[in-house]
Amino acid sequence: MSNWIRIANLEEIPRLGARVVKQAGGDIAVFRTADDKVFALHDKCPHKGGPLSQGIVHGEKVTCPLHGWNIGLNDGRAVEPDVGHTACIGVKTENGEVFLNI
Repeated sequence: MSNWIRIANLEEIPRLGARVVKQAGGDIAVFRTADDKVFALHDKCPHKGGPLSQGIVHGEKVTCPLHGWNIGLNDGRAVEPDVGHTACIGVKTENGEVFLNI
């Protein structure tokens, strides 16, 4: 069952940056790429739990600010040679509004 919740206007998420959505089960980082694609991941790097929302977005990846791991925004997987993943959250945009499937 889907439970789409509006969280922001697209323009409220910085390009090549993120916005954090606080949740009881852990924070969610909502990322916006240079070409306005939006992705959502749990805000914890699979390596040491660093805040991915504070990382550098490049292409469809984010670099963790703690140890430089690159994480794919579309699947939450660490880029080789690193291994691990963080959970992805369903996200969509409609008419300039961003929704999470929580």
